[in-house]
Amino acid sequence: MTFFILLLACGAAATTGIIFKPGQWYERLIKPDFTPPNWAFPVAWTLIYLLLAWVGYRLSLIPGSQVLLALWAAQIALNALWTPVFFGAHRIFSAMVIIVVLWLVVALMVLMAFRLDVISGLLLLPYLGWLCVAAALNFAILRKNRRL
Repeated sequence: MTFFILLLACGAAATTGIIFKPGQWYERLIKPDFTPPNWAFPVAWTLIYLLLAWVGYRLSLIPGSQVLLALWAAQIALNALWTPVFFGAHRIFSAMVIIVVLWLVVALMVLMAFRLDVISGLLLLPYLGWLCVAAALNFAILRKNRRL
């Protein structure tokens, strides 16, 4: 049951991507050459959300994981917040602040997870890697579109 509740939380975060689509505003932005193709985003996030639910479930079974589970809750909240701020409100700088805090929370989760459960730490690495790409993309868009 815990896995499905965590998957539901991930689904709620994913729903923000359905509600706040990139649209014409995003298409008009000047983007860096390393911007992934549009199809890559739902594929990557689907995998990441499944891994996140699995990690959360694994951690819920381990005594002493309370801080890690609190970080899990913080990251899913920040994750859900980024999309409406970036795509909905078109606040590129505010989204950058959110993604930096999100990256820090996930990086701390990875470090703590490796100490508690190596498999959970490994399962979080794709998320941290994708956040590196997303943060770099957010930063490049911020820099390239300051005058717009």
